[in-house]
Amino acid sequence: MEKKKGGFRTSIGGQALIEGILMRGTEKDAIVVRSPEGLVTKVTERKFVKDKYPILGIPILRGAVTFISSMITGVKALMFSADYFPDDENAEPGKLDKWLDEHIPADKLQSLIVAFSVVLSIGLMLVLFMLLPTFIAGLFRATSPAVHNLIEGVVKIAVLLTYMILCSKQKDVYRVFCYHGAEHKTIFCYEAGLPLTVENVRIQPRHHPRCGTSFLFVVVIVSIIVSSLVFPYINWQSIWVRVGVKLLLLVPVVGVTYEFNRLVGAHDNVVTRILSAPGMWLQNFTTHEPDDSMIEVAIEAMKLVIPEQQGKDNW
Repeated sequence: MEKKKGGFRTSIGGQALIEGILMRGTEKDAIVVRSPEGLVTKVTERKFVKDKYPILGIPILRGAVTFISSMITGVKALMFSADYFPDDENAEPGKLDKWLDEHIPADKLQSLIVAFSVVLSIGLMLVLFMLLPTFIAGLFRATSPAVHNLIEGVVKIAVLLTYMILCSKQKDVYRVFCYHGAEHKTIFCYEAGLPLTVENVRIQPRHHPRCGTSFLFVVVIVSIIVSSLVFPYINWQSIWVRVGVKLLLLVPVVGVTYEFNRLVGAHDNVVTRILSAPGMWLQNFTTHEPDDSMIEVAIEAMKLVIPEQQGKDNW
């Protein structure tokens, strides 16, 4: 395939896995894992919900749909990579594992595990970034919604920072974050129009403006802004009212964040660099320098999703 000349912005994105990488192209998803036996690849055709339900492709709504779809795909990819690194290969399956294997078909069981994992992940996010901050902010008994939202915003950012720092200190997670860095470097190399070699990828920056880490940070900021606009018109002093309203605002908050990231990702100027700076800084905790073997995995995953039609993956 002929390489593009000069820089551009690709819509191809990825996710770091356990000793591997998921790359998502315009037509295909590719998982590449460095197993003990060598590289393992899995390529699947992409299916978009908006093709079946066009209304879900309109601005704002498409952000929430993309977020859920990405979580489901990401959990499936993590499960695929984890299968090659069992905790104890000699361990006997437990009673629950045996019962599930005997009574539930493998495909249905995987779907149930994915659904449970997605629900659990969303629940954890709601607890950490919604319930906990609004509860702590309520302890200060602010006299105005503006002060309350300011306190809650500070708590949210502190929770986000603490969560990321603690994750980055875990040995296994550290390696995942190294693969995260490899993913970013490979995308930068491809966008620069350079041949995808370890040498070319290695010299690229590991911080990317269209990273999911930046998305999480913008979600927090947008939620603070939206809450500040809505709270003056509700009984914001009731924790249950605050939580209920925040749940109702989840879709617009995620949707606005998605549209914001699309806008920032499409341009490179002083304004967009300033807007993306906080998210880029947070990547100091979620990306690390990869070794050459990790870069090789990222390159292989990228090659598998580059579209045949040049320019189809333009941002």
